[in-house]
Amino acid sequence: MTGLRDSVRHLAKRTAKGTRPHTVTKCTSATEKVRHTSGSGSGSKKKTRTWYTTETHRKCAKVRRGTETYTRIVRRERWCVSLDDVGGNTAKDDVWYQVTRAAYDEARTADEHARVEFTPTGTGC
Repeated sequence: MTGLRDSVRHLAKRTAKGTRPHTVTKCTSATEKVRHTSGSGSGSKKKTRTWYTTETHRKCAKVRRGTETYTRIVRRERWCVSLDDVGGNTAKDDVWYQVTRAAYDEARTADEHARVEFTPTGTGC
């Protein structure tokens, strides 16, 4: 995009504090009686042996405990440039284009109505 520098605008990042549930991992241990069997032989000679063991296992789950604060971004930072005489098309005069920080710095240091060239990253500001 090429045109004459009209004006530049910098919109700072805007943040706000927010709260959300705070979760912690809570584990409980439990014991369980487990039956084991083993067999040998076949037919009328089959023997089955049974024994029991106690096994422990842990069950963990995330549970809510209070709240925590965090910073959320309401508006991201933007750098904008407005041009006049964009390719001789007056309909594109005074239209704001979002640009990179480097293109913004270049346009900001350029003289008023100096020819600048950049690739916009978006429209509107």
